[in-house]
Amino acid sequence: MENFTFFNPTRIEFGTGKDQLIGEHLAEHGIKKVLLCYGSERIKREGLFDVVSKSLSEKGIAWVECGGIVSNPVISRVREGIALARQHHVDAILSVGGGSVLDSSKAIAAGVCYDGEVWDLFCGKARVESALPLFAILTLAATGSEMNPSAVVTNDETQEKFFISAAPLFPKVSIVNPALMQGVSRDYLVYSASDVIAHLIESYFTATVHPKLPSRLVESLINTVTETTEALLIDPANYEARAQFAWAATLALNGLTYSGAAGFSYPNHAIEHSLSALFNVPHGAGLSVIVPAWMKWYLDRNPAQFERFAKNVFGVDGGEQGIAALQAWYDKIGTPTHLPQLGIKEIDLPAIVENVQRNVRIFGIAETYTPEVVTAILKNAL
Repeated sequence: MENFTFFNPTRIEFGTGKDQLIGEHLAEHGIKKVLLCYGSERIKREGLFDVVSKSLSEKGIAWVECGGIVSNPVISRVREGIALARQHHVDAILSVGGGSVLDSSKAIAAGVCYDGEVWDLFCGKARVESALPLFAILTLAATGSEMNPSAVVTNDETQEKFFISAAPLFPKVSIVNPALMQGVSRDYLVYSASDVIAHLIESYFTATVHPKLPSRLVESLINTVTETTEALLIDPANYEARAQFAWAATLALNGLTYSGAAGFSYPNHAIEHSLSALFNVPHGAGLSVIVPAWMKWYLDRNPAQFERFAKNVFGVDGGEQGIAALQAWYDKIGTPTHLPQLGIKEIDLPAIVENVQRNVRIFGIAETYTPEVVTAILKNAL
């Protein structure tokens, strides 16, 4: 095990009915007015908005609505949220939705406390030094944003999808009620499964030091994701499966699975971010295309770990068989595994490769993921 610091101050409130207590949690932190961020009107149609507004009202907490946040969130909407938050002098941000809403909320929280252009925080011109307090009610499990200090947003003008990560962006309290996720569509369930698995395999395969303990944690979580995804495809109302899937998604990216590991990177995310930025594909769908293609290219660089993955996750022998098993499972559940399924053709590859080069510089892996390497990986996905 390498030396490490594990720091995660987020309080998770997990289970049915927990959303009814959001007012109490905000009141405990002395909050008087919040910017209430959400995506579609679904939270109003399904009654969650009423639950939240009632809980806030009972504690005398005012709110200002900031709706219409889209999947693959964009910086233009973040700017609008910052303006609303400043205009109404809110003292916290409340996210009600999935990872896109929470990532936008984090960007708004940071942007309100920064005097310059918020995109500066994403492109490295400035650092996140402070942020408004963040609270979350999760309606989709995938990104792990509910228990980490990171956010990803697309610049809809420059077609760049970059991230920020800083301690002030840890949510104070995140409510994870699996019952709120039963309305998630079949497509977004399988895209979420792909997203969670991608979070887990990045350090698992790329770390120069990856002890058995974090490897076992990763394998267990992937097995949980595959089992519960299949159960939910059969019965979307299966609460136990929904709950285990949701907690696995949180654990996948809250720092636990790479504590004691070292020397890892996020090449799959660096490449996929360009697919989302250029073609607005769902993040998880892009990852289920990129991950097997990257694995085929990376296999010879860590064969022992690929053999371990094959045996402990899919019960097969050999790295190539493990990769094939993962790709077959993606095909089975119905998430894309080839670029043409996303409407992306070989003629589009040069533009993707160019865009990826901006990402790999920010991720610190540009020396490895040259244009030639990225082209080779993308061709594996045709």
